[in-house]
Amino acid sequence: MPQLSSVKRFFIGEPLSTQNLHHERIPKWKALSTLSSDALSSVAYAADEILIVLMGFAAAATAYSLPIALGIVALLIILTASYFQTIEAYPSGGGAYTVAKENLGQTAGLVAGASLMIDYTLTVSVSVAAGVENIASAFPWLFAHKIILGILVVILIGVMNLRGIRESATVFAFPTYFFVLSVALMIVAGFYRAAQGLPAVQASPLMHAQYPVVPMILVLRAFASGCAALTGVEAISNGVQIFREPAARNAKITLVWMSIILGALFFGIVALAHMYRIVPSADQTVMSLLGRAVFGPSAAYYMVQISTALILFLAANTSYADFPRLASLLARDRYLPRQMASLGDRLVFSNGILGLSAAAIGLLVLFHGDTHQLIPLYAVGVFLSFTLSQLGMVKHHLKEREPGYVRSMIINGAGATTTAVVLLDIAWAKFGHGAWLVIVTIPAMVWVFRKIHAHYLAVGAQLSLVGVAPPQRSDRVKHTVVIPVSGIHRGVLEALRYAKSISDDVRACYVELDSGTTDRMREEWQRWAGDVPFVVLKSPYRSVIQPLISYVDDVEQATHDDVVTIVVPEFVTSKWWHTLLHNQTAFFIRAAFVFKRGKVVTSVRYHLKEI
Repeated sequence: MPQLSSVKRFFIGEPLSTQNLHHERIPKWKALSTLSSDALSSVAYAADEILIVLMGFAAAATAYSLPIALGIVALLIILTASYFQTIEAYPSGGGAYTVAKENLGQTAGLVAGASLMIDYTLTVSVSVAAGVENIASAFPWLFAHKIILGILVVILIGVMNLRGIRESATVFAFPTYFFVLSVALMIVAGFYRAAQGLPAVQASPLMHAQYPVVPMILVLRAFASGCAALTGVEAISNGVQIFREPAARNAKITLVWMSIILGALFFGIVALAHMYRIVPSADQTVMSLLGRAVFGPSAAYYMVQISTALILFLAANTSYADFPRLASLLARDRYLPRQMASLGDRLVFSNGILGLSAAAIGLLVLFHGDTHQLIPLYAVGVFLSFTLSQLGMVKHHLKEREPGYVRSMIINGAGATTTAVVLLDIAWAKFGHGAWLVIVTIPAMVWVFRKIHAHYLAVGAQLSLVGVAPPQRSDRVKHTVVIPVSGIHRGVLEALRYAKSISDDVRACYVELDSGTTDRMREEWQRWAGDVPFVVLKSPYRSVIQPLISYVDDVEQATHDDVVTIVVPEFVTSKWWHTLLHNQTAFFIRAAFVFKRGKVVTSVRYHLKEI
């Protein structure tokens, strides 16, 4: 359909040749925005998650927010060192699926793959929901429309990614750096104002001589919630393939950049919130309250809010860079439908992008676009993939024993141990808040992967030529041709001419819905095609398809031919919308015989001139 193709070209762009694939790789400054926007954006809501848990006990408990933030930064350093090792060992892209599958076995790889797919889908949903909430903090009337706004943002980001990785990276780079600059300016200004004694309330000290007594379970739960700040750290090691050469070196440099920026922004926001005694409210995020406290209702405040919303929206772009690639790897290993491994017109995995968009929109609708309902589902899959990836690297170092493998093994072992402990903490602390859904979904996805794999193996075994001798000669297939007709027109005459050219046994069948029409049809048939037998099929319940199926089965039993060929005459309209004005009997006939052995359905099309 030319019209649909034109619309597609308008939104997606002209197709790119496969020879241009290497030109679609991107430099470090673009890759930082593409692969780090998820991690960087998490600072916009990680502080909220820590403070919400602590505030649930007592306002004084928020004093623990800073030690918790320091613990999360320490974990970030361990993860950065661990993924540095992963990039060195897997310079072509060492995602958790690849590392776990090659070193820990098929099941571990599938668990890692399922975890990452859930993580990437939730990244889109959480980021978009949080972005809408930050915009609505500045413009409260938008809260009532946050689901629709979220869906529109997902569609926009999906379309941009369908245009290609290089083009989307260029568009999305500037909002990322705008966010980093805006938040860095807010943190510097906030510390300066606190040092000058400018806040309206007395600043709280960063370090306390004494901390209130709170249950350790509360601290662990707050730490588990704050670990949302580390989601997306693995994205650079998963996406080494999109970097310009030398890809591995550029990926390692970008990983260090990302970790420094993430750690500084996250700790700065938590520290400022602690000093300014800020806690999130029902309609105001920590970022919004901090912006108002530091800048007041000025243009700078709106700059922070807009940049925060943009980076949260763009955090979804990290998933759009990594989810389709992961899906393509699973598809190549025959654990997902093969369509997921196909490159689209713009040299991106279009089916993966479309699937991710649909899943993210479904989550936004299901959880009403509420960030706090989505985040408990978030971190389980992330830290499970962290742990499996690092355990896989430990096994890799033991197998390869490359120079310096002991040091590398210690780094990855420390990463695996810490992430495993955090994983248990998150699963336990958030189980009742929705994490159970992810814990159930991961094994369900692994089961689906195995079923798909078993299907492909069974199909391959049945289609294999192993043990089959090449045919000495091609025997002609014996078949009877049945032509279903509803009237006599030029399209039917063309179908008859074709049928006679492939078989000496041609029969026409007509389903009787009106006896008066049947008599006229007999007369017309004798005039135009009297040499072809004309069979009338009774249909007391006015069904067209079922009498035809029964008649074809009777023909097969009577003739004992190799196949029965059903030649379907159909006319093709000059404009696509004209098709809506005609019934689709030909389509239903083809669908009816798809799963029937020994039946071949052929369409003979008669193209109408433009009206």
